[in-house]
Amino acid sequence: MPHIVMEYSDPVSERVNVGQLLEDLHKAAIGSGEFNPSDVKSRAYASHEWLVAQLDNQADFIHVTLWLLSGRDEKQKHNLSHALLDVMSFHAPEVASLSVDVRDMDRRWYAKIKREE
Repeated sequence: MPHIVMEYSDPVSERVNVGQLLEDLHKAAIGSGEFNPSDVKSRAYASHEWLVAQLDNQADFIHVTLWLLSGRDEKQKHNLSHALLDVMSFHAPEVASLSVDVRDMDRRWYAKIKREE
């Protein structure tokens, strides 16, 4: 844990190095000190169809959802969301909509298998 899921409007990749942005988001999560580095997982998905306000698909976006196991306090979540938003602002100053949402996953129901390499 955590999972960083980045969604972005397809044209963003013409102006933003999506791979580098994802890597820097990943590093920011690790650098927060909140997680075991081996537990951080990050991925990105391009959206080919989207609407923003009344601009249809003329306005680009990047949205990050940070999934965490439950138990972190509001200050930790605030610091994490703003650290990720800072990375996004640096990489994508011209993108119309940048947003981060921090979500809890209930520890009671979360399950995983972690195989050693």
